[in-house]
Amino acid sequence: MSSLNQTRPAAEPGGNPRMRKKRGVPEGLWVRCDGCAATVFRKQVEQGLGLCPECGYHFSVPSPVRIQQLLDTDSFEEWFPDMSPCDPLEFFDKKPYKDRLAAEQLKSGLRDACLVGRGYMRGRPLVFCITDSAFIMGSMGSVVGEKLTRAIEQATELRLPLVIVSGSGGGARMHEGILSLMQMGKVAAALGRYHDAGGLFVSVLTDPTMGGVAASFASLGDVIVAEPGALIGFAGPRVVRETIKQSLPDGFQTSEFLLQHGFIDRIVARPELRGEVSRIIDYCEVPAE
Repeated sequence: MSSLNQTRPAAEPGGNPRMRKKRGVPEGLWVRCDGCAATVFRKQVEQGLGLCPECGYHFSVPSPVRIQQLLDTDSFEEWFPDMSPCDPLEFFDKKPYKDRLAAEQLKSGLRDACLVGRGYMRGRPLVFCITDSAFIMGSMGSVVGEKLTRAIEQATELRLPLVIVSGSGGGARMHEGILSLMQMGKVAAALGRYHDAGGLFVSVLTDPTMGGVAASFASLGDVIVAEPGALIGFAGPRVVRETIKQSLPDGFQTSEFLLQHGFIDRIVARPELRGEVSRIIDYCEVPAE
């Protein structure tokens, strides 16, 4: 029986049939699921909001795609799009930080690991922020912290609900030293002022939400929801296990484990996330006088 991998083009005149190239499957058509190890059709995953059609595993999706999934069509107005990171410490690990930034910007199409702005979710106006693990694992540098702080301040001034979708596996960005670490306190302080003004903050945790992000704004929501199976915590399970020299509980630092122990309020699958966050806003938001 013939297959795609056995199909060959006709030989060119005078050519050697032994030298004809095989026609294989084009790269990128298939993707391996980390949940069930099945090889699934990439287009089918994309059409299913980034879920594995076999087991429902939630793949990571880029921030522009997440915005399309959650917000009303063409309603997102990005704020501070020209804010770019710099290299104040002239940091160098395997390569200079400025070169790393340029490579990450080219690869991801983002200036940094965060997008913020105003949009509508099923007709409800809100301030929307998202961190993206595609840019240095979504780590929080000075630009990420500044954009989040300014967006929170705008939400306070406009008296709008605030939704932050966290997808950060890198914590504070070591390449910027204390300038990165201070963003944890700065964003948390802005959220404190927002809370005092009566604002509603819905924190959405996706895989992964780790490090300084989990230890600051991601855990400060009035309502905290998470996608199924998301890795959420400060240090990763391997680091914790090697530090305390003990076996960890099954499912340690997953959404399900944290729901059981009261860290989050709900687990919501991606297809229901837009409707669920909209309902939370309806239930909790106090209309402006």
